Parts: sequence; C-alpha cells; structure tokens
Amino acid sequence: MSETTFEVVQRVLVSQLSVNEDEVTPEAHINDDLGADSLDAVELIMALEEEFDLSIETPDAEALKTVGDVVALVDSLRA
Repeated sequence: MSETTFEVVQRVLVSQLSVNEDEVTPEAHINDDLGADSLDAVELIMALEEEFDLSIETPDAEALKTVGDVVALVDSLRA
C-alpha cells in the first residue's frame, strides 16, 4: 500500500525538523507548532521537491503556514 501525500509530508517533516510524528497534524503550524525557522523552511521545501520530484515556486512556498497547506500544495502540483 502506498503512502498518502500527508504520510510522506509527515515523514519529511519528522526527519527535517526532528519532531515527533504525533506533532505533525494537518492543523499544525510549521513555524509556531513545529519550530521551523527560515533555514528549516528552505531545507523543507528542497526535501519536498526531491521527495515528490516537483518544483515549488517561491510565492507558493512563502504561503505555506500549516502542514495541511503543504499537503494541499503538493497535491495540486501533482494533479
């Protein structure tokens, strides 16, 4: 069974930010709840681009606030 977009995003966030899997929920705020700083955000975008083999434009990346936002963007770019 293949992973859902959320599960892959969750795995990447856990790896990149060294947070617990249960902290990564669709409602979790990437900066406030998961503690990502600007460097973390850049590394996260790069990891997601590599994981999903896609390109995330800067304005789209800057608009990402929650884990749910990330999942929605990835799904829209993969459609």
